[in-house]
Amino acid sequence: MDVSLLTWTLVLGAILALIVIDLLTVSRKPHDVMFKEAAIWSIFYIGVAIAFGVWVWQSAGSQFGTEYFAAYLVEKSLSVDNLFVFIIILAQFKVPSIYHQRVLMFGVILALVLRGIFIAVGAAALAAFSFTFVIFGAILIWTGVGLFKHWDEDPSPEDNFLVRSIRKRIAMTDEYDGSKIFTRLNGKRIATPMFLVMIAIASTDLLFALDSIPATFGVTQEPFLVFAANAFALLGLRALYFLLKGLLDKLVYLSLGLSIILMFIGVKLIVTYVHEVWTEVPKIPTLVSLGVIAAILIVSTIASIIKVKRDPSAHAHAGRVTDPKK
Repeated sequence: MDVSLLTWTLVLGAILALIVIDLLTVSRKPHDVMFKEAAIWSIFYIGVAIAFGVWVWQSAGSQFGTEYFAAYLVEKSLSVDNLFVFIIILAQFKVPSIYHQRVLMFGVILALVLRGIFIAVGAAALAAFSFTFVIFGAILIWTGVGLFKHWDEDPSPEDNFLVRSIRKRIAMTDEYDGSKIFTRLNGKRIATPMFLVMIAIASTDLLFALDSIPATFGVTQEPFLVFAANAFALLGLRALYFLLKGLLDKLVYLSLGLSIILMFIGVKLIVTYVHEVWTEVPKIPTLVSLGVIAAILIVSTIASIIKVKRDPSAHAHAGRVTDPKK
């Protein structure tokens, strides 16, 4: 896909403009985000993502259009798992609800920066060493298998090495001071719980980037489409959080479904490398990938609804990749 510098500049400018508009409007004043507001912003960001996909389809062809929509669907589904973890972090640190939007906005901006760096590195690695497909595939399969084993568990911020280390080394207060990460107590500058929340969110973003970027490269090797799919999925992440936070608890089998998606994309990446070495081995077409991912999400959602109807006490878990006891 031939993408000019002007096109990159316009897309990056549009993304930056959306962030600035958000900061100057929705995020300007701390408040509890209601369902109506979240629904409007969710529809807006999904509309922007679809409009971009239609533009890609018309200007670059159906192949790249399909790849973009597949990449966006992968990122959107994985972002829901992000939301599970964000809910756990915000709940366990007892962050006042009026500051949830600012914490999530910080997470979105940081994730965009981190994923931009990872995409650049990943694209360069794939261009230089085709074996990178196998490395990415192995990462996704390992992550998927771990999540499959622990899909019905929740991670804890205390499992986070950075959070544990900072608790031991930095003087902290147990009280929040608005959205400030540092405050003064008895003349001394000390950290607030918001500082730990930001660390937990940042490290979580880093871990999710390590999974989501290879997953997106699994459905398209075009850096422009990978970045756009990530950016548009992340921009709508915060609105999606407020829209779904009351419903996420009902998606009992979502983490299980995501684990299967990660393993499937991991296999697809390895098959892509094998195809380059032995061309008689067919690649998995993008349309097939799109269909498989959509089918897994639909089945896991329907199964979750049935499970909750049969057992109202059932609730969803974010899942974890490793056993913290080991």
